[in-house]
Amino acid sequence: MRKYLLGGAGITFIVLALTIIISWIPCSNRSLPEKVVTQDSLYNLHVSKIYHAAHLEQSGLRPEVFEKALTGFYNLKNIGKVSSEKSILTIADFDQNSTKKRLWIIDLSIDSLLMNTWVAHGQRSGDDLATRFSDARDSNESSLGFYVTGEVYRGKHGRSLRLDGMDEGYNSNARSRSIVVHGAPYVSQGTINELGRLGRSQGCPAVPAELSDRVINTIEGKTVIFINGTHQSYFSKYLNTRIAANWIVPIADTSLLARI
Repeated sequence: MRKYLLGGAGITFIVLALTIIISWIPCSNRSLPEKVVTQDSLYNLHVSKIYHAAHLEQSGLRPEVFEKALTGFYNLKNIGKVSSEKSILTIADFDQNSTKKRLWIIDLSIDSLLMNTWVAHGQRSGDDLATRFSDARDSNESSLGFYVTGEVYRGKHGRSLRLDGMDEGYNSNARSRSIVVHGAPYVSQGTINELGRLGRSQGCPAVPAELSDRVINTIEGKTVIFINGTHQSYFSKYLNTRIAANWIVPIADTSLLARI
């Protein structure tokens, strides 16, 4: 009986071994599924490449906000709304407290963060955090969306930069409301120390007085500003990633393929 059992076990082992040997195919000879390279995957890698190269994570800019701003930049550039000579993108994230340095100026031609500083929101948009937005005259609230920088002029706040709102119904009254970039003494560490927050504007994205000339010189001449904020009703046609991908993928760095 013992001999019979050992014999059966031996036969079973041999059959299993032959099955494994027959079914095994060297890795070099296997037919692996091909990776499909899509415009979306290339575009996502392109966005990620700039985000990391410019060290935007370390500066506190969230990747989803950067992607929205960059998508709008490409879509505005595609239709000729912005400068063909400058690739400057400015982002103000009003989802962050005013005590944070929530303004970023990025040179996309060299994937570099040029400036990161404070920016004020409107008086009626909120205290330390902006929670209300409007495009109405005399609302004293900030307006969300994409802007293109206009001409430089001198006004009651000194040297200032006019803005044209690109999002109808959200910021398209910017010029008639005199929503401009200007310097203000209440955008400072001193004001934060005194009030626990920045001072507030009448809706303008005001910047530190000592940096205003540098900011204006950098972003003037039809460059893009994106003001981000959580607002369920906000919608922009410039946030279409598929159109942006069609614009940028043909000129994207082919080395991105190696990372898929």
